[in-house]
Amino acid sequence: MFVYQQKLLCDKVPSPYSPLCGRAPSRPLSRIRGYTGFTLIELVIVITIILILISIAVPIYRTSIIRSKEAVLRDNLFTMRALIDQYTLDKQQAPQSLEDLTTEGYIREIPVDPFTSSNQTWTVDYESNVLMSADQTMPGVVDVHSGSNLRSLSGEPYSSW
Repeated sequence: MFVYQQKLLCDKVPSPYSPLCGRAPSRPLSRIRGYTGFTLIELVIVITIILILISIAVPIYRTSIIRSKEAVLRDNLFTMRALIDQYTLDKQQAPQSLEDLTTEGYIREIPVDPFTSSNQTWTVDYESNVLMSADQTMPGVVDVHSGSNLRSLSGEPYSSW
């Protein structure tokens, strides 16, 4: 009885994978169970796509880093120039060095130049004949620039900012 039911089942639902029907599978057994790995061509294609995306992203990342350093440099220059002017108007004499700004309490410490990574590389302009006000008694530092010899993204040197 069981064999008869089994034969009817195999006739109604033919399946090459059913061990009950006694047929050999049409594909090799390794294909039936399925491999979970990738072929070499699939791996090469995926790696190529990843490399293309990286080659697009890296220059954009580097440019954004440079732009952020340029923004920090502009802000530092603006702040130090404003403090030099404020010191000159308050004391009726220009500071003789950037350290005068820190010793007099106008700024806690001299900011770091983002392109040279040092606060000792700032270049200062001394003017001996330029006085900001009629009450000013001594000339001194009137401007500050970056000590870097690099060029900005727009092509001008940072030392000219």
